[in-house]
Amino acid sequence: MSEDDVIAATREWLEKAVIGLNLCPFAKAVYVKNQVRFVVSTARSLDGWLEDLDRELDFLAAADPEAIDTTLLIHPTLLPDFLDFNDFLQLAEAAVDEHELEGVIQIASFHPQFQFEGTAPDDLGNYTNRAPFPTLHLLREASIERAVAVFPEAETIYQRNIETLEALGQAGWNALWAKPPK
Repeated sequence: MSEDDVIAATREWLEKAVIGLNLCPFAKAVYVKNQVRFVVSTARSLDGWLEDLDRELDFLAAADPEAIDTTLLIHPTLLPDFLDFNDFLQLAEAAVDEHELEGVIQIASFHPQFQFEGTAPDDLGNYTNRAPFPTLHLLREASIERAVAVFPEAETIYQRNIETLEALGQAGWNALWAKPPK
């Protein structure tokens, strides 16, 4: 896949699932203002992906939040196994600390096989964090704090998302990705 194809698939997921199902009530505002940066890593190794993460952490920390509020760092080929990706997250979190950005930027993770601890692989609740490719979402903590301050009962988002996906069902989720006939 080309980088454009990877970004297009990620945008489709963001528009149909994250925003379309309102899985993140804060996503639409930054997306429609073009404040989401999409970066595709073509690194051939985990070290290379970590170098890309280092660059993106520095870039986001220095960027004007009105221009770029958040970054999706996507890798279409590395870490297809979720458990390997989950282990990699420790290194990603360490990079935040190394850049002295703890409390400034945090990482949320998305993966095609995402699975919360204690759930079955086919549990629909896992789909809240299932993206087309392994993705590191770099978020400004100040933006999260502002969004949560104006969202009533932000702590209920996770449970509401599970209820949304369970009501949608597997068939409904699959229908989101069905291409209309030409």
